[in-house]
Amino acid sequence: MNFTSTRNNDLRVSFSQAVKDCVPADGGVFVPSEIEDLRRWIYYIDNKTSFTSIAGSITSALIKDEFSPIICETIATDAFPSEPVVRQLDDKLFLMELYHGFTGYHRDYGVSYLCSYLEKTLQLKGEKAVFLDFSHGGLGVLLAKVLRGKKNIKAVIVYKKGTVRGLKDEDLVWNGGNIYPVEMEGSEAEIKAKISEIFSDHEYVQKHNLTIANTTNVCRLLGQIFFFPYSFAQIKNKIDSDIYYALDSGNYGTLIAGLYSWRFALPVSGFLVPSTSALCADPTGTPILLDSFANPSTRENISPIQPANIERLESFFDNNKLMMRNFVYPVNVSEKQRDAAAKELFTKYGVFADMETARSYATIKERGEEIFEDEGAIVLMANNHPCLSSDFCRHQLGEAPEMPADIAETLKSYALNKKVISSASELKAIIDQQK
Repeated sequence: MNFTSTRNNDLRVSFSQAVKDCVPADGGVFVPSEIEDLRRWIYYIDNKTSFTSIAGSITSALIKDEFSPIICETIATDAFPSEPVVRQLDDKLFLMELYHGFTGYHRDYGVSYLCSYLEKTLQLKGEKAVFLDFSHGGLGVLLAKVLRGKKNIKAVIVYKKGTVRGLKDEDLVWNGGNIYPVEMEGSEAEIKAKISEIFSDHEYVQKHNLTIANTTNVCRLLGQIFFFPYSFAQIKNKIDSDIYYALDSGNYGTLIAGLYSWRFALPVSGFLVPSTSALCADPTGTPILLDSFANPSTRENISPIQPANIERLESFFDNNKLMMRNFVYPVNVSEKQRDAAAKELFTKYGVFADMETARSYATIKERGEEIFEDEGAIVLMANNHPCLSSDFCRHQLGEAPEMPADIAETLKSYALNKKVISSASELKAIIDQQK
C-alpha cells in the first residue's frame, strides 16, 4: 500500500516510509494513494472473529508488499491488551465501548498497534526509533505501559511543569526503562512550538529516527480503522439494513478511519458527528470544512505534533460536496441536548456516558429517527471510560461509575524531581542521549 501527500498527489511512498517520515516534506499529511478492496474477506467475518484476527488480516492486506503475513499477524497479536466491547441497546441501536485498554481511552488501541508495528519492523531492520511527543499526562503513561519490555523504541515525553502522572520508577530511562519524561516551562502552545521546531529539522529527525504517537502518524490512524470491521462483524447477523455510526468529533481521527473502512468496501452508510467550528453544516444541510476556504498552498506546513485529520477529510472528499453530504451528517448539539442525552442513556439503558458520548447520542436523538424508520442501525461509539468524567456523571445522573484500579493508577501525580527545561536546544540535548 502506497501513500501520497494531501499537497502533492504525485508523491508515492511506502507505508514504512510514511510512518518513519511522520509528515511529507511538502508540509501536507500522508494519506493512502490507493485502497485495497477487502469485500470478499469482510463478508466472511462474524461475531466469532477476534479483534486481533481482523487487525492482522487488514495489516497483511495493506502492507503485504513490505512484510510477510506472519509478521503482520504477529504485529496485531502482540498489540492489543483487550478487545472493544459491542453491546446491543435496542433493536437497531448498538454501543461500542472503546475504553477497555490500558488507560481507559480509545487511543490505547492505536498507540499500542503503532508501538507493536515499530518494535517488530525495527527489529527486522536492525534500527531504533524515538517518540517525541507532548502529553497532558495520559499519552505519557500509555507509552510507558506499552513500551515496557520493548528493545527498539524509547520515548521523550514533554509535559507542562507539574503535570507528570501515572509513571513508575522502572519506566524511566535512567532506571533501565524506555521513557524520558521532561517538564518544560511555558504554555502548551509554546511547548508544542518548540517540539515543532525540532521536527522542522528533517536531517536531525532522520538522524535520530524521531516519530510521533498521535494520529498524524498513519500507523496510529490505521489502528483505529479496525474498530469498524470489528463492530460490523459483531452485529452483522443481528441486522439486515444500513449501518451508521454516531461518534464525537475529537480530532477527527476516528471519523477519517471510518471513511477509509468504507473505502475498503465495509458497508457503512454514514456518520453522525456533533458540529464544530471546523466541520459544520450550511443551511441546506451540506457539510462544510471551514479550512477548505484556504488554499493548501497558502497554509503553513503541518506540524507532526498537531493532528491534521481535517486536511485528510478534505483530501478524502476532494471538494465533492455531494459525496460528503451523503456520508457525513454534522448535528448542532447544545449543552442542554447533551445533558438530556446523558440522562436518557442512563435511565433507558443503564449506560454511564461522558460528555463526548452524550454529544454523540444527542446526534442520534436529532437525526436517528429517519434512519430507524428506514430500518437502519446505528452504532454509538464510546471513546473514553465514563469514570474519567465522574464529575459530569454525578452532576447529571446523581451517581458516577466506579473507577477501575488500573485507571486510578494512571491519574496519580508523579514527582519528577528533574531540571525543568525551557528551550528546544535543551530538548535536543536530551534526545541526543537516547541510544
